[in-house]
Amino acid sequence: MSTSSSPLCIVFIGGGNMCEAILSGLLKTGHPKSLVRVSEPWEQRQEYLRETYGISVFADNNEAVSEAGSPRADVVVLAVKPQVVGQVVRGIASVLRNTRPLVVSIVAGVAIKDFARWISADGSPAGVPIVRLMPNTPALVGEGAAGMFADADVSAEQRAQTEYVVCNIAKEYFWVDSESGVDDVCSVSGSGPAYFFLVIEAMEQKGVELGLSRQVARRLAAQTALGAARMVLDAPVTEDVATLRQKVTSPNGTTHAAIQQMIKDGVPEGIASGMQACRDRCASLSDEFGKL
Repeated sequence: MSTSSSPLCIVFIGGGNMCEAILSGLLKTGHPKSLVRVSEPWEQRQEYLRETYGISVFADNNEAVSEAGSPRADVVVLAVKPQVVGQVVRGIASVLRNTRPLVVSIVAGVAIKDFARWISADGSPAGVPIVRLMPNTPALVGEGAAGMFADADVSAEQRAQTEYVVCNIAKEYFWVDSESGVDDVCSVSGSGPAYFFLVIEAMEQKGVELGLSRQVARRLAAQTALGAARMVLDAPVTEDVATLRQKVTSPNGTTHAAIQQMIKDGVPEGIASGMQACRDRCASLSDEFGKL
């Protein structure tokens, strides 16, 4: 159920994978199909979403947001590519100013000030509440993590509305205190799945070199990563990850040998510097996309 007194009308601009992950979660938990609308430019994708989910899908963004005779949009989720988001937001700016729905952006690297500028008609504050949401791709399999930042126009009720949307794609989600915190989230969880894919890829390849079949090596590595993550999430808050690692690392044992070699090869430092590179790139993307 919605956190408000009546179910929310949620409109998605962009009908890609992340949109589908959210809307399928909403519908599975009983959200009315009549209160979900999607705007998607590709005809084949439009038909897929209509046939699969039984929802209204439009080719025109403004029609989706303000469909005549339909409930007014409470939440508009921007799920388009960063390169086109400026054009998209300018195109629906008038209806956003008139109806002032909660705008939730899952567009990476685009700052709230730029959304506000694109929405404003004359440079004055438009008063449209905006949330930046940083999800990650495991949302597609129900194992997502996300961070969120709200601008000053977002009410407590609208924060709850955001969480209502986010809980359908993320098992762990948190509000951050500053917009730069969204970039921090990106460096940890937004881009984080690729870090673990790299580790699993390396473990799989070495397993093959040691004599295992590729399928066995891959599944062993993946299940080990999943199990280790579960142990971290289930551990008491007083027990940090270093303690968990030490518990499975017997002095002079096999795990100790592996960990010591990885430390010698700079694995922890490499991960940290990679995360910093991600964080720096987030900041530079914000500058680039803000000029659109």
